Formats: sequence, C-alpha cells, structure tokens
Amino acid sequence: MTQAWFKDSVIYQIYPRSFQDSNADGIGDLKGIRTRLDYLKKLGVDVLWLNPIYRSPDKDNGYDISDYESIQPVYGDMQDFDDLLADMHQHGLKLLMDLVVNHTSDEHKWFKESRQSRDNDYSDYYIWRDPVDGHEPNNWGSYFGGPAWTYEPARKQYYLHLFAPGQPDLNWENPAVRNSVYDVMKFWLDKGIDGFRMDVINLISKPAGLPDAPQPDGAVYGNAEAVVADGERLNEYLREMNREVLSKYDVMTVGEMPGSKPSDVEDYASLKGDELNMVFQFEHVSLSSNPNKELGKWNDKPVKLLDLKHALNRWESDLDGKAWNSLYWNNHDQPRAVSRFATDDPKYRVAAAKMLGATLHFMQGTPFVYEGEEIGMTNANFKELAEYEDLESLNAYRQFVTEEHVVAESDMLHYLTNISRDNARTPMQWTKGTNAGFTDGTPWFGLNKNYPDINVEDALTNDDSVFYFYQKLIALRHQLDVVKYGDFKSLDDDDEQVYTYVREWKGQQLAVVSNFTDQTVERDYSFMSGDKLLISNYPDGDDEKTLLPYQTKVYFTEK
Repeated sequence: MTQAWFKDSVIYQIYPRSFQDSNADGIGDLKGIRTRLDYLKKLGVDVLWLNPIYRSPDKDNGYDISDYESIQPVYGDMQDFDDLLADMHQHGLKLLMDLVVNHTSDEHKWFKESRQSRDNDYSDYYIWRDPVDGHEPNNWGSYFGGPAWTYEPARKQYYLHLFAPGQPDLNWENPAVRNSVYDVMKFWLDKGIDGFRMDVINLISKPAGLPDAPQPDGAVYGNAEAVVADGERLNEYLREMNREVLSKYDVMTVGEMPGSKPSDVEDYASLKGDELNMVFQFEHVSLSSNPNKELGKWNDKPVKLLDLKHALNRWESDLDGKAWNSLYWNNHDQPRAVSRFATDDPKYRVAAAKMLGATLHFMQGTPFVYEGEEIGMTNANFKELAEYEDLESLNAYRQFVTEEHVVAESDMLHYLTNISRDNARTPMQWTKGTNAGFTDGTPWFGLNKNYPDINVEDALTNDDSVFYFYQKLIALRHQLDVVKYGDFKSLDDDDEQVYTYVREWKGQQLAVVSNFTDQTVERDYSFMSGDKLLISNYPDGDDEKTLLPYQTKVYFTEK
C-alpha cells in the first residue's frame, strides 16, 4: 500500500450557505468560514471541502454555475476567497473545491452563445439533437423529474440536461470543451487550492447514439443513469485530465460517481494514480427504496444492517490493494446519518452518533465528516411542504402528488422527512441562542428546531460529547498506521444486529464491534481477550461479551 497525504487525511465538508453568516444577510459566507477555522482545527481535520462558491443563479443551490472564475456575491468576492485560503493554510488546513463540469448554468456565457445558432464557436459545447417525430430525441428522464430534454426555438433543437433545465450538459466529446474545463481547473490550482471533489463526474461520457434507457413499469421516463453512468470514454477523459492538469500539482481528487461498481472504480481510483485518487460511491446510501418503483428513492423504510454490511464490505474488500476508498455517512445530498442509519431518539442519539462514527472511521479509506455530523445533528423533521427548499424534493412532490397522483400528500411529506436533501442543509447549530448562532439576520432556510439541545456550544463544554469522540477518532487515525493502511476483514456477515470487522497491518490489529440496535445484546469475541480497549462510546468498564444499545468497541493489539 503506497502512502500519500490524502490517505492520511480526514476531510470536513462545508455547505457554505448554511455554515456561518458574517454580515447578517442570513446566508453563510467565506468570512464566516474564516471565523470557524480554529474550531475545525480543534476537531483535528486536515482538509476542508467547500460546496460550490462560484457565481450562479442558484437554481440548484450553486450546482448551476454561470462563471467558474468568480465568486457568488452572497459569499463574498475573490479577495475574501484569497484571504480564506491563506488563513486555512496558516492553520495547516488544505482546501478541496467542488468541480461541477458535467453541466453548467443556462446563464453561462458558453450556453448563451450555444443556444443562439448551430454555427458559432460554442455551438457544440452542449449536447443538441433534432426532434424525433416532433418530440424529445429519446426517453431519458431527469434526475430531478420530468424529461431530460428542453426545446430551444432559436436552434429548433433540444438540449440535454440530466438535472434541471437550467443545467445543460456539456459535450465532452468536443476537445474545446475539455480544454476549457482544464483551464478552469488550472485557474484554481494556480491559486493554491489542494484538489477537487468532482460532481457526477462519471456522467460526462454519453453513450454513442444516445439510445433509449430502461423504463420501469409505470414510469413516464427512462432511467438515464442506466445508460449514461461510466460511459465508454470516461477512463480516457479522466486520464487526459490527469495528464494535462492533475499530474502537474500535488493535489487530491475525489469523483462523485452514482451507479458505479467496484470493478469500475478499480480504474478510476487505481493505486497507479493515473486518473483520480478516490470516488464517492452510492451503494450504501441507496439501500432503501419504495416498493412502488416509480417513486424510487422516496420512501420511509429503514436501512437493514445486513444490506449495509454487504455494501460497505464489498467496497472495502474489492478495492483492497487495487484502489482507494472514500468513507462517508452523509453529505449535502443525503439525509442526516444518525437519523437514517440509527435513531433520533434523544435517549440514544449521542451513543448512536458515536457508534456510526467509529464504525466508519476505522475502515480503510479517507473519511469525510459533513458539517454538524460531529455534534450528532439530526434530520429536520419538517411538517409542511412550505418548509422545504430543495429543487429535487419540490419537483418530486409536484410530480407524484400534484400531477400523477401516485402517492397521498401525507405519505409524500413523510418520505421527504426521511430522505430529502434539505435535512442536511439546515443551518449549522453553533449555540442555543438566536438562530443557533448562525446569523444575526433572518436565516435563508429554516433551522432544525432541536438546536437548543444539539449545538457546538454545549458539545465543547461536555467531555463526553459527540464532538470529542470524533476528535479522538481523528487523532487515532493520525496515530495508528493500521487505521490508514490495514487490510480489512469482516466477521459474522449474517448478524442482523452487530457489525464486526478486523484490520491488520505490520503486527498491529484492530477489531471494531458495533451494535446497531437499541437492545442490549451478547456476543462472544473471545479472540480479542487481552487486547486493549482503544475506544468505546460508553464510559463503564469493559464487559467483553455485552454490547449496550448502540455501543461500539474498538480493540487494539500490537505484536
């Protein structure tokens, strides 16, 4: 196993809009992030990943970029960015920027030119097709609902948008597009940033001929991901990107890749290092779905531990010695981890949040902590549609409740409570004071009502808080090579209550045992007898055979 700084690191994801406001306009900003660098340094993380801060009309909260080389005004200006980057580096923190290049905004200058005619310099920067029998060129559906095509009268053609109509897909088959993207990357790397998280990067290679996609029974549109993800030229594009840009800088890269399998990632995140360093896979966060296949992800089903273990173990085992893993429970596109994989019950929330943290952080790969995860923030539990803001959630409600009448209003609201991306986007809970210490103005988005009970202020005054547990997890990763580089072996794969695995590296051994239930259970792991209890989320003495509700135990020995 080769060693590189990205393997030794823990990444902290910041959703800038919701992290910290500095000017009372209700929106988080770059100056606000600067005020919290000491806090992040105290936590012990190494790298900060910022969701998009580029100029954007905000049809999808910044993932529709209209200018890659300027800052969204509500976040500040380029001087604010330069000051933040310098301050981060002074704190010993690296910066990972979000690179969104599967699509742009429809207000980007490239698209404004492209949509005007079929014969200008930007006419082939996007994917245009003639109508077929007066309709869309194929049956592809958008990730956000509705068709993946919008008609442009000026060209008398449709353009492709796998997401919102305001997010037209770039045509990566055009070398000029690729070179323009590489210029953007160099612009930021020359400023001194330390890498990129690449949004839906495995969708950039579209299939030849753009064939129809599989169409589930009852669905209005086909599942575009089934034919678009991991296209035949993706490796070629990533190798070219590495050769032309990434190999010339000391940076880390992670590619978001919905639908990818371990066999695909063996190339994308190969230890050879000729493409990316790691990927975000979606298998473990896509385990629950609605029995009504038309509703897809919108459901209220708990994730079964056997399914979770199978998914995580597969990625750990299949990539071992071949490629590098990323490790995450949640992010800006996923509901809160403790709510999704454990419990919101106040009686067990703290223990459950710690258990999830230990289970993930001792695996092989680079861990990501999403803002608020380190204090055990939960889903927002909004009751009314008016409380939601996320485009995907609102589109799903409109499609399935208002237009197609597939599901009752009350059921859909329940599904949003469980799975909506908005659960991760409520403002950071800093204090129990006004607006949770996030802003002196009116927050851009509703606060989770439990902020008086779950906040950083209280966490820092409680030695037994989730924060200090995460601080210990991060410190142990930095201290013990077995955490970073050890082989992975799962145990008791058929256990429906307890997740157990072992890591080994050059005479060091770790054993991680986690109870995913609210029950006290008995297990006999006598092979760990005599090993040191490295960390646990309960303060009581160690009873090797007993696991309390949501208890996690990590044993260590060195031969």
